[in-house]
Amino acid sequence: MIVKLREQANQPVDLKNGQCYLVLGIEADDFRLLNDQGRPYLYPRTLFEIVDSSEPEDWISELGEDGERYAYPPSLNGCGFFEDFFDAKPEAVATFWRVLNQRLTATMVA
Repeated sequence: MIVKLREQANQPVDLKNGQCYLVLGIEADDFRLLNDQGRPYLYPRTLFEIVDSSEPEDWISELGEDGERYAYPPSLNGCGFFEDFFDAKPEAVATFWRVLNQRLTATMVA
């Protein structure tokens, strides 16, 4: 899935107006994407328009108790994965960059 940041007055400082971003996952309906500082943060989906709605076939998609959506590739779908990533645990960091590189390669080929 590829999204484009909508032009707005109160945009996040780590994203650029009109820039397209690859969605790495969905968490409680928010989009996780690699921001302009190279960090995989969550952003409200309302900040974006969807440019390409196609999602990788391997994403594991679930609904929460209130109907909110969660979807990630299997390797990033573990409980606490991103906490481990931000705590700089080597296995989580290596897994994240491997998955991202695979996804970017698949996006470029498609």
